[in-house]
Amino acid sequence: MISVDTVYQKVLALANKEQRGYITPQDFNLFANQAQLEVFEQYFYDINVARKNQGNDTVYADVDDMLEEKLQIFESFDDSTTVGGYTNASTVYTLPNYIYRIHRVEVDNTNAEILSTKDFNDCIQGGPLIMPTDNTLICNIRNNELRVAGGDGSLVDPTGVYYFRVPSRVNWTYVVINKQAMYDANSSTQSFELHSSEENNLVNKILTLAGVSNKQLDIMKAGQGMDMSTKQQQPKI
Repeated sequence: MISVDTVYQKVLALANKEQRGYITPQDFNLFANQAQLEVFEQYFYDINVARKNQGNDTVYADVDDMLEEKLQIFESFDDSTTVGGYTNASTVYTLPNYIYRIHRVEVDNTNAEILSTKDFNDCIQGGPLIMPTDNTLICNIRNNELRVAGGDGSLVDPTGVYYFRVPSRVNWTYVVINKQAMYDANSSTQSFELHSSEENNLVNKILTLAGVSNKQLDIMKAGQGMDMSTKQQQPKI
C-alpha cells in the first residue's frame, strides 16, 4: 500500500505549482488511477518476458519472483457461493467487473484447462478422442463470459475461480480551508494498492500525465526523465 497523500504531495512539489500550474485533486485522482492501472497491467507483460529468461537461485534478486510478489497483492478467489452469484444464463457466466484476469477455474476441486475459443469449441463439438470428460474439464473466457465444459461436452457450473482483481480506485479526499484543498483522510480515502517499491514510478507517470493534460512540456519531460531513470535502475527483463 502506498499513501495517496504522500504521492500527491510529491507530485505537487515536483510540478512546482507556483510557477507551472496547480494540479487539482480531481485531476490528480484521474491521473493516479490511470498511472496505477498502467503499472498493474505492465506486470503481466513483464512476467511473460521474465519467464522466458533463466532465473537465478537468489529469491530477492530474481525478476520473476519480484513480479510474482507484486501480483500477489491482487490475487483472489471466489468460492461456489460467490460464483453462484455471478450473472449467468444456461451456465454461461458473465464475470463481475472486479475480475481482471482468471488463471484457474475449478469444478469440485478439479481444475479446468483454460482454452482459446477455437480450441474450446473444437473440443466440445469434436469426437470422443478430444471431447472433455468429468476428469479432464475445459473452460473458455470470451467477451467477459466464462464457460466450463465437462463430460460429453455439456456446460457445467464452476465452483471456484482464481483470479487477479482490478486495483481499487485511488481517491485523495480533502476539505477546502481558506480556498485551499487540505487532505482529509476518511472512509472514502483510497491509497494505491501497488507494492511500495512502485512509489517513484507512480509519481513519474502522474507527472507525465499532468504535463500532457496541461500542455506543460517541462512537467511532462521531467516526469519522462525520472521515469527513464527509474527504469534504468530496475533489472532488465
